[in-house]
Amino acid sequence: MVRVRLKRTGTRNASCFRVVVMDQRSSRDGKAIEELGFYDPRRKDEKINVERAEYWKGVGAEFSETVEAIVKRAKEGRSLKDIVRKPSLSKKAKAKIEAEAAAKAEAEAAAKAAAEAPAAEEAPAEA
Repeated sequence: MVRVRLKRTGTRNASCFRVVVMDQRSSRDGKAIEELGFYDPRRKDEKINVERAEYWKGVGAEFSETVEAIVKRAKEGRSLKDIVRKPSLSKKAKAKIEAEAAAKAEAEAAAKAAAEAPAAEEAPAEA
């Protein structure tokens, strides 16, 4: 079976990958049938030949999850640099944000109730 997957290149702690078509039984860095592009996670740079990827998909090659995502972004015309990832927050920071949001909602509800209370008292007096 033929797979489209990543082949590791680059030095230690500075990895870069090539998007290649390989036999499923070959080693990760073994001989490739065809090179379709590259993916550099450190610089958030990627490039792939979408036409050849479509050809291999039509022939029945399996795609790895990462390569599938790269091809999808390339088809949509999006770049990995364009994707802004939200930094993950600690449990303490999440709890603080939730507490602030709850306090704000409670203050707004109290202000709304206070604004409606005088209006409700005046209505029967005028009638």
